[in-house]
Amino acid sequence: MPRDASSDPPRLGPAGAAGPAGPGAQAAFEDMGTPLREVTFVVVDLETTGGPPGAHAITEIGAVKVCGGVVEAEFATLVNPGAVIPAQITVMTGITNAMVVTAPPVGEALLSFLQWAGLGRQATVLVAHNARFDVGHLRGAARALGLEWDEPTVLDTLTMARKAWGRSEVPNHRLGTLASFTGSPTSPTHRALDDARATVHVLHAALEALAPSGVSHLEDLATVGDPVPARRRAKSRLADGLPMTTGVYQFLSPADQVLYVGSAVNLRRRVRSYFTAAEKRSKVAQMLDTAVRVRVIETPTEIEARVRELRLIAELDPPANRRSRTPDRRPWLRLVPAPEPRLATTTVLASEEASHAVGPFPSRSAAQEAQRAAESVLRLRAWDGRGMRELRGDDRPGGPAEALRVLSGEVDLVAAPLLERIGDLSAAERYEEAGLWTRRLRSLLAATARAERARPLLGCPHLIAARRRPAGGWELVAVRWGMLAGSALTPPGADPRPAVEALRSTAQVVDRPARVGGAASVEETLLLAGWVLDDGARLVEVDGGESVLEGLSWPVGAAARHHRVLASGLGLSDRA
Repeated sequence: MPRDASSDPPRLGPAGAAGPAGPGAQAAFEDMGTPLREVTFVVVDLETTGGPPGAHAITEIGAVKVCGGVVEAEFATLVNPGAVIPAQITVMTGITNAMVVTAPPVGEALLSFLQWAGLGRQATVLVAHNARFDVGHLRGAARALGLEWDEPTVLDTLTMARKAWGRSEVPNHRLGTLASFTGSPTSPTHRALDDARATVHVLHAALEALAPSGVSHLEDLATVGDPVPARRRAKSRLADGLPMTTGVYQFLSPADQVLYVGSAVNLRRRVRSYFTAAEKRSKVAQMLDTAVRVRVIETPTEIEARVRELRLIAELDPPANRRSRTPDRRPWLRLVPAPEPRLATTTVLASEEASHAVGPFPSRSAAQEAQRAAESVLRLRAWDGRGMRELRGDDRPGGPAEALRVLSGEVDLVAAPLLERIGDLSAAERYEEAGLWTRRLRSLLAATARAERARPLLGCPHLIAARRRPAGGWELVAVRWGMLAGSALTPPGADPRPAVEALRSTAQVVDRPARVGGAASVEETLLLAGWVLDDGARLVEVDGGESVLEGLSWPVGAAARHHRVLASGLGLSDRA
């Protein structure tokens, strides 16, 4: 049985200046990262009858509790399995049926061990050599006996040993071999406490061997067996000292070139995650091999971090980033009025045209697909002759006026006849043609949905929105002409009105741009739209008149409705 063995981040302001930080929420324990010296390891070993896990298999439990390299307590008990111990097991372990007659039954011994181990506590890890065996028996017995089993963090010293020492150093990774190799003062004897003591020594030796590879925190143990090159894992130390707050991080080369930009709610945790097997992008892996330093910018809010990420990617064009690198080249679909009214794509859209244009599209080819979908219904310049007439029909209205209505959001005028046509083609088993028109319609609907989301903010000279924080207080955001002009936090229980006034007066001054994307990329505007107009946000103040107020709500548009029809009714996935 148990016995003692020994006794304020920067904020966007005028001209992008930094302002005083608002108080952030206290970091969660798992976010902070726990050094291994603060982790309590419960090292356990079992002896069994040799049968499968269950209520009648365990014959002995031995365990050692260590923290910071110091043994804190030990646990040892024989267990009456309620079943006969086979002779071959007695030969191997020395545990006889007579020895366990007066021992506590499995349920009583297991409950005593679980209470002693305290496995539900934070920073407590269950350790075993070939943990699948020992933990499997503990779990199986607990479930068979109806005992509460909260799955603990488990560390297998067998996995660690294979990572720490190759076959050129040890002939095998059995516990006895490793105990001798590491100089353990206790040799394994197939008795639970002796084997647990030997495992403690192997654990400490393995942690010491893996330390140069970046295994230094509790969070690293979950990936200790991952196939990550030692050189890359060792670079996890780039995260040491980084703040555990929201912000933007930049991986830098030896020449201080920015290789990659990202944002995170916890900078230290996110940067450390790059050095585990969870990171599978080959281009990012190559970047990590080159990076020598990480630079961070703390922000008061997550939305500001994500906006700064977009801006830095567009400005610096980091080689390892794939998204948001050319936001100013995204095409729109608009109506060219003269000399012959027609639909055309453009990457330069005047601000006053945003209310009757569709976009942005992810590519020029996607814009052309949408253009063909619209032209096939509207009475504009034909592009495919007979196909357009088949879809439109001579009795369908059209012309520039109807085209403007479609581009302003009345996409039903195109979607309804196209969906009818797609249905007819499917019924006629002309699936290839149906798929072609489905793809074209989907491109038009996706761009229309983006335009519906962006228009309210593109046409708004000033607004402040607020969201209540889970920990209390408010998160405030100022948006002007679709651009983030500032953000702030208020402390729990504080009156938010002074913070609103301060944000209004210090937010960046933004003049209405001559073209869409002139103040901020449309990607930034769409990101802000999701924050400002989604559920849970409150509009604190808005400038721009009733027309702006009417637009500042999620439009129940036909684009989203028809998109769902395409995805569900036709069995097609929505990739927009």
